[in-house]
Amino acid sequence: MAGNVLYYGDNLGVLPLHIPDDFADLIYLDPPFNSNATYNVLFGQADGVKAAAQIKAFDDTWHWDQTAAESFQAVVTAGGRVASALVGLQTMLGPSTMLAYLSMMAPRLVELRRVLKTTGSIYLHCDPTASHYLKLLMDAVFGAEHFQNEVIWHYQTGGASKVRFSRKHDTILFYSKSKKWQFHGDRIAVPRTEKAMARAQNPKGARIAADDVTKNPNDVLFIQQMNPMARERLGYPTQKPEALLEQLILASSNPGDVVLDPFCGCGTTVAVAQRLKRRWVGVDITYLAISLIKSRLTAVGASDYTVLGEPATADDAAQLAADDPYQFQWWALGLIGARPAEGKKGADHGIDGRLYFFDEASDKPKQMIVSVKAGKVQVGHVRDLVGVLQRERAEMGVLLSLNAPTKPMRQEAASAGFYTSPWGQHPKLQLVTVAELLDGKKIDMPAGGAHMMQVAMPPTPEQVHPDQMSLGS
Repeated sequence: MAGNVLYYGDNLGVLPLHIPDDFADLIYLDPPFNSNATYNVLFGQADGVKAAAQIKAFDDTWHWDQTAAESFQAVVTAGGRVASALVGLQTMLGPSTMLAYLSMMAPRLVELRRVLKTTGSIYLHCDPTASHYLKLLMDAVFGAEHFQNEVIWHYQTGGASKVRFSRKHDTILFYSKSKKWQFHGDRIAVPRTEKAMARAQNPKGARIAADDVTKNPNDVLFIQQMNPMARERLGYPTQKPEALLEQLILASSNPGDVVLDPFCGCGTTVAVAQRLKRRWVGVDITYLAISLIKSRLTAVGASDYTVLGEPATADDAAQLAADDPYQFQWWALGLIGARPAEGKKGADHGIDGRLYFFDEASDKPKQMIVSVKAGKVQVGHVRDLVGVLQRERAEMGVLLSLNAPTKPMRQEAASAGFYTSPWGQHPKLQLVTVAELLDGKKIDMPAGGAHMMQVAMPPTPEQVHPDQMSLGS
């Protein structure tokens, strides 16, 4: 495989089936790590059997249940240093949510070592809640002798604690696979101090003095969290700034190298690797994430990639809709590069997604509202969408359905008229089916193209289906 591939699925299944040995030059992963859990909850003892077939996390949530116990047993049965490390952690932690989390991570780290090149590097992003336990696992998998750095990502956020030192950093564990690895510290230019970091984030574009930037960085990276109005902000709960991934990718890879992110979330790693002309592979377990990444790639004009694990036929799509309507909705939005709409499940007010475009010299975006229907469709759905367009003052709308629209629906859509742009006339209300999109049909919109806008927020964590959850960068 050449790279530039998005995989939908559990990385523990994708890696052994699709990724060969010694493949990736650089691996970055930002797995879920209980960042919002209190220590009382995190280390709480648990018993009983949970019915869920799999543990999949979005909102930093893990439980010790039958699946966790089976994962733990599989690692221990395999033997070796990783098994010994996990048994030792069990002795200390007991059947806690933390042990469930570590039992999930252990076999994935083993797979990641397999696919990493001998000269490759891996960066594991975590926080103080789990970093010390993860380091033990990393030592067991990669060897303590291959630990290179505990990199501190320091940032400034609002608020200060009155009872402890303010928590203003994450930890990134940097390991190599062997005694030979590449590192290009001279390529990195980051602010030297917090004041310089603040100036770098100044929306007015304040310049940083040359002596406030270091070109020979130490293991503390001063990189600010994203500004609330930053164009790259997607609203994803754990989204990391592109500036952070840029430094890691520049330091540990060359153009043309392969960068792998097995928990790719909203795709920061993928987007930065694409911009820096690296090949990349991303894996995530929700269509929400895949949809966001596709819209992000569309926004930068990237088209040289493949998505695997998605429905390939209308029958596949129908099966997905029957299994999980929300996963179908997010997947369908990804077919046209639309962003999932903001709001909680059931409170979308007729809006499932949005597309933004520009058709004038001004910077003001125009919007196209997207409504997705997995079941039977009728003329009332078209009339409802017309009302949404009027309410939202949107220029255009799309009704994206699994089933073919009826003749009355087509007549109602045609009566909405046309939107005129410098490139001609475009149907103001368009009806398109999944089958048509899979056959290559495109949405008719101004040639200014679809753009990802920070004002279009994805669903909140509680909107994610509890049986299909993920987390990533």
